[in-house]
Amino acid sequence: MRYECRVTEETPPATVRVFIALAPPDPAKDELARELRPVYATHPQVRWNRVEDWHITLAFLGALPVDTVPLLRPPLAALAASHPAPRLALHGGGTFDERVAWSGVAGDLDGLHRLADGVRAVVRDCGIALEDRPLRPHLTLARVRRGDHTSAGEIAARLTEFRGRPWPAERLHLVGSNAGSGPGQIRYRDIEAWPLGTASGAAAPPARP
Repeated sequence: MRYECRVTEETPPATVRVFIALAPPDPAKDELARELRPVYATHPQVRWNRVEDWHITLAFLGALPVDTVPLLRPPLAALAASHPAPRLALHGGGTFDERVAWSGVAGDLDGLHRLADGVRAVVRDCGIALEDRPLRPHLTLARVRRGDHTSAGEIAARLTEFRGRPWPAERLHLVGSNAGSGPGQIRYRDIEAWPLGTASGAAAPPARP
């Protein structure tokens, strides 16, 4: 299905940083937070993401003119309503470039990729450029300072055997952030969120290798 939601040439200078994501439910976040307690205590110097902000990014749109954002709402709402909710689980951990520690995602990854493909198609149909990056499902936990070559790996190692319980991704979130607007902690807020369709499957299948 195609949507007519092209960006007009006349846009105000005000912008907001935007991404589209799924969010684990509170019990799944609590389960992971309990597993991380020892490394919270031993690594207070890293920049931890707030538990309430944990999310799985499907498409990062970057800084958009504020008038562009409402154009995304109708097609994203329609996509969410028509797409089965993938059943997922937080699973293991890893690092990016020794500076970012993350938890992995297991479960219905095929469904997750189909949803991400649909999201990216909506964004492009709205005339918004996206970097052509493959989806690597993960949940960012912490960022470390330059020159710290061990902390991210130590945090990820704590999650080597972690296997969270499965949960359905109930809503598709359009999120704004203050990333890049100052030296403080990154903050996120829902611009809007829409219920996904009936959950696909009763249990989370094994993670991809």
